[in-house]
Amino acid sequence: MDAKYISGEAIQEKLKWLGGFGKDPDGGVSRFLYSKEWIEAQQALEQIFNDEGLTVQFDDVGNLFGRLEGTTNKDETILTGSHVDTVKNGGLYDGQYGIIAGFLAIKYLKETYGAPLRNIEVVAMAEEEGSRFPYSFWGSKNIVGEAKPEDVKDIKDFDGVSFEDAMHQAGFDYKKDAKVRDDLTSFVEIHVEQGNVLEKEEKAVGVVQHIVGQRRYTITVNGEANHAGTTPMGYRKDAMNAASRMIAQINDMAVAEGDPLVATVGKMILEPNTVNVVPGKATFTMDIRHTQKDALVHFTNKVEEKLREIAERVGVELDIDMWMDADPVPMDPKIVKVIQEQCDQNNLDYKMMHSGAGHDSQVIAPVIPTAMIFVPSRNGISHSPNEYTSPEHLAEGVRALIGALYELGYQA
Repeated sequence: MDAKYISGEAIQEKLKWLGGFGKDPDGGVSRFLYSKEWIEAQQALEQIFNDEGLTVQFDDVGNLFGRLEGTTNKDETILTGSHVDTVKNGGLYDGQYGIIAGFLAIKYLKETYGAPLRNIEVVAMAEEEGSRFPYSFWGSKNIVGEAKPEDVKDIKDFDGVSFEDAMHQAGFDYKKDAKVRDDLTSFVEIHVEQGNVLEKEEKAVGVVQHIVGQRRYTITVNGEANHAGTTPMGYRKDAMNAASRMIAQINDMAVAEGDPLVATVGKMILEPNTVNVVPGKATFTMDIRHTQKDALVHFTNKVEEKLREIAERVGVELDIDMWMDADPVPMDPKIVKVIQEQCDQNNLDYKMMHSGAGHDSQVIAPVIPTAMIFVPSRNGISHSPNEYTSPEHLAEGVRALIGALYELGYQA
């Protein structure tokens, strides 16, 4: 491979260029769906796709595609890319690395090997983060025919702008045909890890085998608020006491279960939240993830049972609301094997792993054979101006992607 097309510095320069659309004064990037900055970024990508001689088009909702035309199997398309939107004050790598890496990989393949047998296409997906409107994966859900107008028709952003108005002002509309393109035979997404596993294990590339399933809860503990000085300990119905026992038990059970399960209590609210009042109500969240559905269900059932036991013992009422139940998503074994073999052939130091975060790939995988490649994130930081991946690791990820796209697009 000719290093000039896959140097980390060249990748980094392109990331800084794309990050200029929506650049915040303090160094981050804020580029929300259908915003002025989003439109400018998509138009700039459209221009470089055109300059490279790709066949370029937007779909109805604003997903942007740049295609290197195939010669023999023109009814088959290998798709790569990621999302162009960001969180508020995000970084240079999440999402847009997948777009830039896909573009540079196609550029390298075209200049080195000419036209492929099958079409190879890079996509800048319209939206994944849910940062502007209370809806996520708008780009990928439209690609696989899952998005429904009724899901977004009445939603608004924090400024009161409706989803429909923002979409129409940007020049886009609902998809006219929800049918999935029948030419899409595979999707390979490259992404920064957004965790620190690869960095801790000193691996350059992650080959993703599963995206974890998630169950998210709101747990409400109702006790009895009372005077902190005049209520004896034995007479209390202390919601905080019960909730703290529950949270400790969740953590202990998760540690005992071991990897790949993780459990997190990320938010807690006490009422009345006053120094001299026994808390009458405690509300906390619970996020539990695992790569296997059966294991996820079994563990969460055990946790729910344990929380009820604690509530009964302490003498409080308990409400358990599971508001997210997302199944784990396996990556396609054949594409995973292709990526693994290419890492072996190119002497890349890689790890077979799972993704603990959600990605567009989890939406696409049930419909189109899909796999993911990760590169390390320094200190596991993401969704922040401080997210960073070294030029060396950026380049090694692109090498893995080039190998996979070559095998999928150029081989008989």
